[in-house]
Amino acid sequence: MSFHLTAEYICLEEGHILRARLANEDGDYVDAQIDLDNYVGNNLGSFDWGGENFSHSAEDITFSLEGDDNVPILRAILGDGEGNQIPADLNLAERISKDNGEFNFCALLRQTLL
Repeated sequence: MSFHLTAEYICLEEGHILRARLANEDGDYVDAQIDLDNYVGNNLGSFDWGGENFSHSAEDITFSLEGDDNVPILRAILGDGEGNQIPADLNLAERISKDNGEFNFCALLRQTLL
C-alpha cells in the first residue's frame, strides 16, 4: 500500500531520511524511517530508482505532499556531470510502500492508485 495514504507526520530530514508515523497490524502508529540514499541515485541530473546517494550531488532538496491526492514528491536540483544543475522530481509512492508500520522499497516499478 502507498505509505502516504495512511501515514501521519511525514517529513524529510537531512535531505534524504524519510520519516513518518505508520500504522502497524494492530492499528497503532509507530515511528518509521527509510534512508532514500540507499535506493535513489542521480543519473546525469535525473533521479534514478535503484541508485544510491542522490543527496551527495543534490541541492535544494525538498519534500511535499502535492495535489488533491497528496502525492509524495521529492524535488531537488541535481548535477548532470557537465556542470549543469537540473531541476528534478520523483514520486516516492512509485516504489516506497508500507507494511506493518515499516517502510518498504519495491524494486519493481508499481502502479500507484493516483
